Amino acid sequence: MTQETHGDKGTTTPTLWDRTRQLAAEEILQTALRLFTQQGYDETTVAQIAREAGVSQRTLFRYFGTKEDLIGGTQERFVTLLTETVRNQPVDVGAWEALRAAFKAALSLHSTPEQAMERFRLVHHTDSLRAAYLGKRVRCQEELLPLLEARLAPSGTDRGQARAIIATAFACFDAATATWLEGNGQGDILDLYDQGLAAVRGYWN
Repeated sequence: MTQETHGDKGTTTPTLWDRTRQLAAEEILQTALRLFTQQGYDETTVAQIAREAGVSQRTLFRYFGTKEDLIGGTQERFVTLLTETVRNQPVDVGAWEALRAAFKAALSLHSTPEQAMERFRLVHHTDSLRAAYLGKRVRCQEELLPLLEARLAPSGTDRGQARAIIATAFACFDAATATWLEGNGQGDILDLYDQGLAAVRGYWN
């Protein structure tokens, strides 16, 4: 079912079917995060998540393609969100600012700070999830490279330097999330990111 369009403004309202699907997906997600937190990611089965969420495994997989998607979403979604955010930044926005906007968009995928905390903790403390995240990160950095090259071209920045800028930004974002977790969610991840990036850039200037 498609969304309904109202009036000349072209605004759309989710249909009942859309809202029902969204609620079902959120219920599955909350159930999964609760079980992962209580039992551990590797110890929790998809069958158990489906049973406690009141759906079949087939239904669960229609909403979430893999068990890992219950934590960080699909790799495609993650990469697309960051690359499209950078691509859609105004031409006068610098590389660092464009990357910060991408991280802000990524954080918006979490419904609440508590949900972000649960997900980040699971990723940081589960080897398989951490490995999957690093794979997403590497792919994302490569997808972002031509976008940042184009944005940096007027300044004479070469490909290697553009790659270093992207790697530095991701390293500072990872450091910010680790610091945020250590502080039990105190402060703002983007503020911590800004502080870390300022420290790095200040050291080399």
